[in-house]
Amino acid sequence: MNQLHNMERGHLSPPIYNTPGYGYELAYKLACERLARVDDIEQQCLKSGTRYLDSQKVIIIEYLNQSYKISLPDIEISLMDSEEAIPIRDKILILHYLTSAKGTPATNNLITYKELPDGIHYFPTFSKRTITPLLNHFGKEPHQLVDAAKKLGGYKVDYGDVAVTINAFNRVPITLVLWQGDDELAPAGSIIFDNNISDYLPTEDITVLCEIITWRLIKGT
Repeated sequence: MNQLHNMERGHLSPPIYNTPGYGYELAYKLACERLARVDDIEQQCLKSGTRYLDSQKVIIIEYLNQSYKISLPDIEISLMDSEEAIPIRDKILILHYLTSAKGTPATNNLITYKELPDGIHYFPTFSKRTITPLLNHFGKEPHQLVDAAKKLGGYKVDYGDVAVTINAFNRVPITLVLWQGDDELAPAGSIIFDNNISDYLPTEDITVLCEIITWRLIKGT
C-alpha cells in the first residue's frame, strides 16, 4: 500500500505521488498518456458529464465551480475565463476524473470515507488532513461553512447541524457535515459521498480532492 502523504497547511501531495520516482510531473505525464489512449473521446465525455467540441478538438470540464478547457491532441489544460496558472495536482485530478469516469448514475445512497476501497486504512490520515482542519476553522461557527461553500458552487443540505454539498466535478458531489460543539461535546464532522464515487475517482484522488476543498473553504473565509 502506498504511503499516505504529508501535507503542510495548504500544500497537498497525493500518497502515490510521494513514492520514490513518482512525482507530480510523472503522474501528470502518465495521466496525459492515459487520455491520449482513449479511443472514443465523445463517449468518455458522455460518461464524465463533460462537453466535447469536435470542431475545436476541445473538452470543456467543470471543476470546483470553474470551467476548464482541455485542448487536444496536445492535452493542454487551461481555465476558460482566466490566464491563472493551474496547480499540477488539479490538472492530475481533472485528467483522472475524465479518464476514470464510468458513467454510473447517482445512487443517492451516501457512504463515508471508511466505506471506500482501502478507506478504512487511510481514514486516520484523511480525517487529520480534512475533517480536523474543518472543525478547527468552522466548528464554533459552522454557519460560516455555507457562505464559504457558495464560492465553490456549494449549497446547503439537511444533515447534521450544518451541511453543504459541493459538486467537485459534474458527477462527484462531496458533502461536508458539521455538528456544533457545546460545553460538554466537542464539534464533530464528516465528509460523505454518493456510493458511485469510486466509479469516477480512486480513493487516493478522493483524499486529495477533499483536502483541496477543505483548504479552499478555509482560505475563503
